[in-house]
Amino acid sequence: MADPASYRPAPGTIPETPGVYRFRDEHGRVIYVGKAKNLRARLNSYFADHAGLHVRTQNMVTTAASVEWTVVGTEVEALQLEYSWIKEYDPHFNVRYRDDKSYPYLAVTLNEDFPKVTVMRGARRRGVRYFGPYSHAWAIRETVDLLLRVFPVRTCSAGVFKRHGQIGRPCLLGYIGKCSAPCVGRVSQAEHRALAEDFCDFMAGNTGRFLKRLEQEMYAAAEEERFETAARRRDDLKALERALEKQSVVLGDSTDCDVVAFARDQLEAAVQVFYVRGGRIRGQRGWVVDLVEERTTGELVEDFLLQCYGENDAVPREVLVPEEPPDVEAMNRLLSDARGGQVRIRVPRRGDKKDLLGTVEHNARESLRQHRLRRASDLTARSRALQEIQEALGLDQAPLRIECFDVSNLQGTDVVASMVVFEDGLARKSEYRRFTIKTFEGQDDVRSIHEVLTRRFKRYLAESQKAGDLSPEGITGESSEGLLASYGFGDEGDERNGPLDPETGRPRKFAYPPNLVVVDGGPPQVAAAQRALDELGIDDVAVCGLAKRLEEVWLPGEEDPVILPRASEGLYLMQRARDEAHRFAISFHRAKRSKRMTTSELDTVPGLGPARRTALLKHFGSVSRLKEASAEQIAEVPGIGLKTAETIVKALQGGVG
Repeated sequence: MADPASYRPAPGTIPETPGVYRFRDEHGRVIYVGKAKNLRARLNSYFADHAGLHVRTQNMVTTAASVEWTVVGTEVEALQLEYSWIKEYDPHFNVRYRDDKSYPYLAVTLNEDFPKVTVMRGARRRGVRYFGPYSHAWAIRETVDLLLRVFPVRTCSAGVFKRHGQIGRPCLLGYIGKCSAPCVGRVSQAEHRALAEDFCDFMAGNTGRFLKRLEQEMYAAAEEERFETAARRRDDLKALERALEKQSVVLGDSTDCDVVAFARDQLEAAVQVFYVRGGRIRGQRGWVVDLVEERTTGELVEDFLLQCYGENDAVPREVLVPEEPPDVEAMNRLLSDARGGQVRIRVPRRGDKKDLLGTVEHNARESLRQHRLRRASDLTARSRALQEIQEALGLDQAPLRIECFDVSNLQGTDVVASMVVFEDGLARKSEYRRFTIKTFEGQDDVRSIHEVLTRRFKRYLAESQKAGDLSPEGITGESSEGLLASYGFGDEGDERNGPLDPETGRPRKFAYPPNLVVVDGGPPQVAAAQRALDELGIDDVAVCGLAKRLEEVWLPGEEDPVILPRASEGLYLMQRARDEAHRFAISFHRAKRSKRMTTSELDTVPGLGPARRTALLKHFGSVSRLKEASAEQIAEVPGIGLKTAETIVKALQGGVG
């Protein structure tokens, strides 16, 4: 794991101009590409406070071995260069909008002499008109089947078209009126192309003229008593209306736009896009991506627009987003150049467009929820994950209970740790625990891991030796308080972190040992964890570490890591446990910092120690409420006399009281 300080550029060498930067690993591979209006400010943020970085940003900067940058003149140039480099290098840590499937499009091959209507996936082809994407190919075929009554464009392959031209007989669709049979000369090349162009116009939203024309022809035929023709026009009209019913009307008839929305957590983001053409939703598409940095919604919008529209001439006139990208004018110019016409990115504030954006956001939230549940709730996937971990680590049995530990601090202050539990591959939040590191202050994750593991397993040994199962009712009186205190419980809300026992009000016991302990880190952290278990004489619990750099799994005493396949279920489960432990530790660390800052006003009051400050906050709930209390009310708190209460009032209320 590289120390970011080892390759940090010298002070003053980074320019304060717009530019694009690249992080490279020790082999020279580009692992991350980014852009900035001020290169110095942006790059310094990666090196200033390593502990405060997003967990995956920490992974990126410790994997990197060097950083380089290129100065550009404008924000548009920065966007273009960033897009080019992301496309060229495919960096591992950049947000990548990739599907686990290829969405189908309805395509009309206008580049052929006799255009055909078909379903296409994959890269776009020049001269082909695309509509969609659609969620399912069968949805396209249903629509096409309805429209072929009115626009009998060929749908056959080149081979079938050529063969029927040679034999001089059309295919079945030609006999039933769903193909104009240009293969046998029923229509000319120009007439068939006109049908294909009308088909495209209808799909593009220009529906009114076709419905009006069919209605006029139907009434005209009925007046002339050509009832068979009138009946056919009536059926054609109903077919077009049924096709339109499949596409819900959401905006005005002339509206062409894409509606983009996001749902996110600390580690992942889901994006959904609705494609609106002619006021109707013509298609929908979604992605779920990993987040490498703390990115705002506007920055996610910029990433999405850059990657999905960078070289796409099908950009609509308007893109509706939940938040504008950092430089919306530069992005507008970039997309306008790609489209060859004016493009506008905007945030809808009211009306139908805002309502539609809310619908898309709801779909994004649902997509993210389904993504989380898909792998976690899949029994087969969980079983495979546990089996893969067992085989990779050489365990005697599958690790049905996994405990993962992480340490969090800010420049060596408020050092805390977390323990999360996964049983049968599922998170058991009722078993989570939080620790305040007590023996020292400083940025020493190794000693912190040793302390936390020692305290956790001392408690387990104490309980297991108490008649094999120390029930909550078995802890009573002064001895129980001493036992809790001796293992780090009972002060400042330390491990009062999981649910309390409803009868005793004390923390639930560490009742079960894990099959596997996972620590966030590499060989030093793993060695510290193993040493803690050895000192306690515990030899039936496996230990490993998951290093952020390349997601390597380290075992105690091994010189080389265990490498699990990137897409393996076992690695995914360990990553989930590690990221959950990190999240849980960070939340506890922030709560402690907030509490310390809140009580800072009481620190200056003479005669108030930690116990009295805690008692006051517990009684009044907050410093602001304490400020509103009189000396008599404060004196009601156990341990606070009237003289001390008057001192508190004078300190907090400026002598009023």
